[in-house]
Amino acid sequence: MRIFRLAALTSALALSAAMAVAEEIKVGVSPGEHGEIMEEVAKIAEAKGLTIDIIEFTDYVVPNQALADGDLQANSFQHQPYLDNQIKDRGFDLVAIGKTITTPMGAYSEKLKSLDELAEGAQVAIPNDPTNGGRALLLLQDKGVIKLADGTGLTPSPLDVTENPKNLKFMELDAAQLPRALADVDIAIINTNYALDAGLNPNEDAIAMEKADSPYANIIVVRKGDEEAPWAKQLVEAYHDPAVKKFIEERYQGAVIPAW
Repeated sequence: MRIFRLAALTSALALSAAMAVAEEIKVGVSPGEHGEIMEEVAKIAEAKGLTIDIIEFTDYVVPNQALADGDLQANSFQHQPYLDNQIKDRGFDLVAIGKTITTPMGAYSEKLKSLDELAEGAQVAIPNDPTNGGRALLLLQDKGVIKLADGTGLTPSPLDVTENPKNLKFMELDAAQLPRALADVDIAIINTNYALDAGLNPNEDAIAMEKADSPYANIIVVRKGDEEAPWAKQLVEAYHDPAVKKFIEERYQGAVIPAW
């Protein structure tokens, strides 16, 4: 009888402990692969006692503000250079706690089959935020279309273009609007999440792609001070689960690459 009582007490304590660590968090994501992958992460996390409420945002500005304001516990939508620029410009006290995916940026066109077909004065749409706009220009430089001034790092702007043989005209638009601009420009350089959300297949539709080993690995971000929170560790562990990696590889066929 004593053994039964001890076992029952032990089970009760274990259940109580499990209930004590069970938590619910809100994680902000952008449309497309970030949201889809987080849904898979949530399934893994649920089994570990962590409930993830996924909040989708349609731009790149609000998720960091929402996190800084305490409306979210974490977000998963951005790469490190973008976070660094947001911290610099807006003073956010945010920090990355784990890598997620790499999504090579691509150039898309409804008029051209390759960058070699760009005509004199062609219109090129790029994201209007400094890091992704700079990333688009670096892609064009890597493909030999333009040349940028030395020392601009990862955030060049059209003002840093020193050689532009075809006199390309750059249009800076909100990243989410770029797929809609395809009919009005010669090429648009689009982040993979917005390309996928618009029904574009990076492997088939892009006329040029960023190298896979770029410095733009995406990250999970939390407020500084939450890095060691149990839920933060559970979130990263769930994201890095082999089942999530398998989902990414099978779902995106190389258009989205695990970064861990």
